[in-house]
Amino acid sequence: MVNVVVAGVFGKMGQEIVRTILDEPSMSITGVFEHPDHPKIGEEVAGIEVVAASALQDILQGADVLIDFTHHTATMENARIAAEAGKRMVIGTTGFTPEEASEIRNLGRKTALVWAPNMSVGINLMFRLVREMARILGPSYDVEILEAHHRMKKDAPSGTALRLGELIAETHGTHLEEVGVFARHGITGTRNQREIGLQTIRAGDIVGEHTVMFAGPGERLELIHRCHSRANFARGAVHAALWVAGRPAGLYDMQDVLGLE
Repeated sequence: MVNVVVAGVFGKMGQEIVRTILDEPSMSITGVFEHPDHPKIGEEVAGIEVVAASALQDILQGADVLIDFTHHTATMENARIAAEAGKRMVIGTTGFTPEEASEIRNLGRKTALVWAPNMSVGINLMFRLVREMARILGPSYDVEILEAHHRMKKDAPSGTALRLGELIAETHGTHLEEVGVFARHGITGTRNQREIGLQTIRAGDIVGEHTVMFAGPGERLELIHRCHSRANFARGAVHAALWVAGRPAGLYDMQDVLGLE
């Protein structure tokens, strides 16, 4: 039995993760917590006889894995506490600063962390496919990435879109920081052959859509992933928690979890 603590339990993803764990016979929720100012602190979570705590330290002792889909600043503090306690962790939060991302990599030396911008099985297969497409087509094909999410998403572009751009840039022998173009307006001049465009849409209740376009002379290839439910992310996170529970210290991603490396 893998004992799990769920962060941000009253958020949309937190609730979805709880429902998914309840359907997994080899997992048990031993603790849940939320921001100290949340109005539901101290209440029981639907489906489990566990009261929401306001401090991770109070409930982490009996856990094997912490699952965190919250805000990047909260996730960083939770990751420090989990690493210090030697607890494994699944991180699905996005929007980290470069400094925070560097710290997460360092925390992977203390404990086992699965960190991925997207826990979807389909998206992680997309990561692999897009590298292969970039390798075969080469930089002579123009690359554009379009992502769409709900109006409440706070970071842009999405962590998934950034990862897609990074993979393509790396395959082309460069870095996204050097070739990424995140906005176009006015007289921009002709397109640089090596640039990778990343365009963002925020509207309605779109769960998540990502399109990678490779446009060459006389043809265009598009790789598209559309997510219809947050349950897809929750299933991936639970799968990652089961996988990481028996792993040694290290920084892993969903490519490792799914055996796609």
